[in-house]
Amino acid sequence: MADDLRKPLRFTTQKSLAHRLVLSTLTGRAVHISQIRSSSPINPGLAPHEISFLRLLEAVTNGSHIEISYTGSVLLYRPGLITGSAPGSGASGGVIKHELPATCTRGVSYFLVPLCLLAPFSKAPVNVLFTGPGVITSATPSGDMSVDSVRTAILPLYTQFGISNNIELRILRRSNPGPRGQGGAGEVQLVFGHQVRLPKTVHLLSPGRVKRIRGVAYCTGVSASNNARMIEAARGVLNPMSGDTYIFSDVSSAPFIPSADKSSPNTKQKIGVGFGLSLVAESSTGSLYSADIASPPSGGQTPEEIGQYCAYQLLESISLGGVVSLAAAPTVITLMAMGSEDVGRLQMGRDVLGSEDVIGLARDLRNFGASGWGVRDADSNSDGGFIVSVVGRGVGNVGRKIA
Repeated sequence: MADDLRKPLRFTTQKSLAHRLVLSTLTGRAVHISQIRSSSPINPGLAPHEISFLRLLEAVTNGSHIEISYTGSVLLYRPGLITGSAPGSGASGGVIKHELPATCTRGVSYFLVPLCLLAPFSKAPVNVLFTGPGVITSATPSGDMSVDSVRTAILPLYTQFGISNNIELRILRRSNPGPRGQGGAGEVQLVFGHQVRLPKTVHLLSPGRVKRIRGVAYCTGVSASNNARMIEAARGVLNPMSGDTYIFSDVSSAPFIPSADKSSPNTKQKIGVGFGLSLVAESSTGSLYSADIASPPSGGQTPEEIGQYCAYQLLESISLGGVVSLAAAPTVITLMAMGSEDVGRLQMGRDVLGSEDVIGLARDLRNFGASGWGVRDADSNSDGGFIVSVVGRGVGNVGRKIA
């Protein structure tokens, strides 16, 4: 049995790589991932954002062992102890400064959501500053949500598990995707100072009715009138549905980065120019549904189109039903599976439970030793969907390091 635990779990392809590394770190099981873009003739192996995520894991843990093959298509990861921003473990002045490369095409939420899953099980508080030319704070064409949605739709869910103190997500400098969707030169700081022994067992069975809608319209390096046009278009769709709708407006200048032109190395260029909208609907029972859309790097979409598309995307997220949205389901289910050894229950919409991401998460949790889920139809007096029963694995906030 001990030999089986020392053997790494084997996976293929880069799909759900970040979440598999998070599960590996939480459970202490090593992972061996192969065939990472092995069929790509131009860019085989790990992408820049995946390499950067491995560097982040190395910074917030102590004793992690990472091996990457010559082509980058094979990864072996042996997790260490989650130390957070403890002195002497890579933090300077209690802050870990993590720089993202200019070739990064994923939003900073790609790093924030997994980091928030690790933070409650850390030895010390987590304080990470994301900086560099690759930080994109807005939504991205690859499907990453904006930092605003992480702050208003993901972090409040931790309150359900008894994790609510000293948690803050600061947007120090906004940015949109740059040319070809690469880079943005934003700056974001995550402070997660609430560590627990075990997350509480939750029973989330009532979605409730939507009572308020909040949002943030942001523009970077463009006219502030774009925000007003997005807000007006979004309210035109949402006002007939909800009487309590308020969308904030945030205007900021575009960041400057050194120019790549070697003939004039002292010049700087603007990057991360664009606009976008983040919407969050809250129900009477505290359920949260989010939507995110930003202007594409190539342009071609008016602010009115962005506002309408985001409003319709929010309505679609609400129509899927359940207590959690599709974007928040992996976070909630992972915390339930890592909690105390008790049965937690969660109501999920049919399309959310049957999505590729949730089904893949269920298989990954099973591979890492978690119990299978119990699924039954919801009560007839509810809005339909399914009740998912998840048994916690009892992963506590202790050092589970495999030598």
